[in-house]
Amino acid sequence: MAYDGFSDFFYAAPDGLKLHARIYGEANGGWPVVCLPGLTRNARDFHEIALYLSSKAKTRRKVVAFDYRGRGRSDYDPDISHYNVGVEAGDVLAGLLALGIEEAGFIGTSRGGLIIHVLGALKPAALKAIVLNDIGPVIEAEGLAHIRSYLDRAPRPKTFAEAVDMQRRVHGAGFPALTDADWARMVGAICRDTDAGLVPDFDPALVETLAKVDFSKPLPDLWPQFNALAAVPLLAIRGGNSTLLSTATLEEMAERHPGMETITVEGQGHAPFLETGNLPKKIADFLDRAEAKSTQSKARD
Repeated sequence: MAYDGFSDFFYAAPDGLKLHARIYGEANGGWPVVCLPGLTRNARDFHEIALYLSSKAKTRRKVVAFDYRGRGRSDYDPDISHYNVGVEAGDVLAGLLALGIEEAGFIGTSRGGLIIHVLGALKPAALKAIVLNDIGPVIEAEGLAHIRSYLDRAPRPKTFAEAVDMQRRVHGAGFPALTDADWARMVGAICRDTDAGLVPDFDPALVETLAKVDFSKPLPDLWPQFNALAAVPLLAIRGGNSTLLSTATLEEMAERHPGMETITVEGQGHAPFLETGNLPKKIADFLDRAEAKSTQSKARD
C-alpha cells in the first residue's frame, strides 16, 4: 500500500539479513532510478527528489531508494565488518534482482557514489547513467575526518527543535544557503523517535568503522574504477564548500571523462541537498538526455 508517494519493499541480502527500500512511482518504459545514500544516511534523504522524478518530471520514472544494512528500516548487522562498500554493493544488487531491475540511472550521495564505482566493476551493464553527489575517486582526508569527528561527539537532542539547532551549529558554516525548512527536513530524514527520545537512524556501531582510519596518510583512490565508467553518461555535483570532493579531483574527473557534466552548488558543503534550487529539474533533464542519446545510438546500430 502506497504511503506518502511511496511503498515499502523488503528483501533478503545474500547473507539473509532483512533489508529495506522505498519504491516511488511505476515503470513507464523509461529507465528507473536507483538512489544510494551516504554513510549514516537512509532512503528518506531522497524523498523529495524521488517524488519529483516519479510524479512531476517530464519523464516520470520509477525510483528506488535503498536503506543499507544498519540504516533506516533495514536490519542491523551483528558483524560490523560487514558495514563496508563491497558488501553494501552486493546488497544493492540483491535488491535490484528482487525487483527485476536490470538497468537504471543511479544517483549516489557520498558513500553511495563509492558503491556506484564498485557496481561498475560488478555489473557494468546495470549502469545507464550516473549522478555523483559530492563524491569522486579521491576522498579528501579532511572531509572524512570531519565526518568522524561529529559522529564521535554528536550529542543526543531531546526534542526535534534541539536536533535542528544541533545540525545548524555543526554544519551551518558550510551550508549558509539552507532555509529553516531545509534544516528541519534534514533532521526528519536522519533521526527517528524512540521511547528513549530522538536518535540517529543508524546502527551506532557504524562509527566504529571509521575508528581505525589513519587520516595522516592519503586515502586509497578509485581512479581505475572511475576510468571504467568512461562510457556511462555522468553528472558530477559538488558543493561549493565541500571538504570531501576537491576542485582538483573534479577537474581530473572531467579530463578522464570528457563527456562528464558538472554542477557546483554554491552555499552548500558536503553533500548538497538534491531537492534544493533547480537541482531536481537539472537531474531529470540529464537523465532524459542520457536516455535519448542511448535510444538514438541503439537505433543506429
